[in-house]
Amino acid sequence: MTARWVVDDVASERNLKVKWQPISLLFKNEPPTDSPYYDAVVGTHGQLRVMESIRAAEGDDAVFGVYWDFASRIHHDGDRDFDIAKALEELGIDPEHAKAAADEKWDAEIRSRMDEGLALVGTDVGTPIIALNRSDGERVGIFGPVITRAPKGEEALKLWDGMVAMMDIDGFWELKKTRTERPEFGERPVTVPPVG
Repeated sequence: MTARWVVDDVASERNLKVKWQPISLLFKNEPPTDSPYYDAVVGTHGQLRVMESIRAAEGDDAVFGVYWDFASRIHHDGDRDFDIAKALEELGIDPEHAKAAADEKWDAEIRSRMDEGLALVGTDVGTPIIALNRSDGERVGIFGPVITRAPKGEEALKLWDGMVAMMDIDGFWELKKTRTERPEFGERPVTVPPVG
């Protein structure tokens, strides 16, 4: 939902160049192999490996289209077991990158990029993490916002501007309330929108 909010309504209005970074819930949460959560995070971890293979070959911008497509398949289509090679082929990306899903050589890069984000926010958070340079030039990060619907138009910009203002204040740490509703993903994106 946070990605939809930033991509659909904030990036172009606030002239943002978005760089997508991985966070592995397999690495972060280290669920035991007998956990019902384990297979899901192993699957998404494999997808992160594929994205890093694509980043290495095609650059940062290519990662967004893959992330957007994979997330749409999972959240809109309810398909966690889609054929990665076929998905890449449909995106016009070499399907050979799908082999990276089973290749541990990408784990060091995932962990390094993930640790970079966690260094800004601490380890007792999850995803999403947003990092930016605040007004004094210092790089800062925040966990969130966790939203169940992507705000649109002026509401989207108010949420962004409020978050940026809070991140600009030394000593600001957290806002929280109990979540009482599940995410509403809205319509499936038809195309991958440009970012940056």
